[in-house]
Amino acid sequence: MKKHEISGKKSAQSAPKKGALSTAEQLGLREGQSLELLKALHILTRDGAINQDSRRKLKQVNHLLQFIEPLLAKVQSSKGSVTLVDHGAGKSYLGFMLYDLFFKSITGKVIGVEVRDELVARSRELAAQFGFKGMEFLNLSVDASNTVLPKEIDIVTALHACDTATDDAIAFALSHNAQHVVLVPCCQAEVAGALKAGKASALQNNPLVELWRRPLHTREFGSQLTNVLRCLQLEAHGYEVTVTELVGWEHSMKNELIVASKGAAHAKSSAKRLNAMLDQLGLNAMRPRFFTPLLEKEVA
Repeated sequence: MKKHEISGKKSAQSAPKKGALSTAEQLGLREGQSLELLKALHILTRDGAINQDSRRKLKQVNHLLQFIEPLLAKVQSSKGSVTLVDHGAGKSYLGFMLYDLFFKSITGKVIGVEVRDELVARSRELAAQFGFKGMEFLNLSVDASNTVLPKEIDIVTALHACDTATDDAIAFALSHNAQHVVLVPCCQAEVAGALKAGKASALQNNPLVELWRRPLHTREFGSQLTNVLRCLQLEAHGYEVTVTELVGWEHSMKNELIVASKGAAHAKSSAKRLNAMLDQLGLNAMRPRFFTPLLEKEVA
């Protein structure tokens, strides 16, 4: 009797509580999201646990998916298939999670572009392991991928592509007539370096140089300015641009999300403001980076 009572007590304790959340619900996963894929990506441990850093990463990517999903639906509705290129793919968290949730049920391809050969090799292995036949990985720089990939690309993404890689992704999107561009810029030093180089002469003529005179402000202002110039460039090429937070600042300091969709008229005013800013801030040497070749004659 005692053994039976003890055994019964243990069984009652081990039974799941009524209304208990599933593992997926506890992790804040989307419906249908594969736990096994997240384990293979090392976002989850083999036991399905997650540390704080991975939780932040998962939250960022899942939130980003909410912005990309309607863009996929638009392209799918108009063309019947979707080709998405993810630049600076890294371990391809974004590409794999996109494919797992959306591309398994639509016609299309996810192409990851990454310069680190070991990450490309691992991504190819994972795609084969999970049967993701519409995924492709290129061991190339963004610039080198220009001549390899099709002339028409539907969606271009760059998640935390460091420094000028985001600008390279924008240049790629413009040259491949991308309908949508989704960017989460990371560390940016090129503009800050140019501001620093021209600081001495700027101090004599422009009181606004106080915005970036001190080294910390140079870095912060340079980062802010870089994204402003990127938005103006996209607008000048006929994109409607929205800028928002990806997630709360407590999850990531690299938090700015830029979403651009083609469909607006080429904005001459944006091209003019971009050129005026480069001139006023002593950044004329950076015109090739923030090019607006379609509007050069009108702006000149």
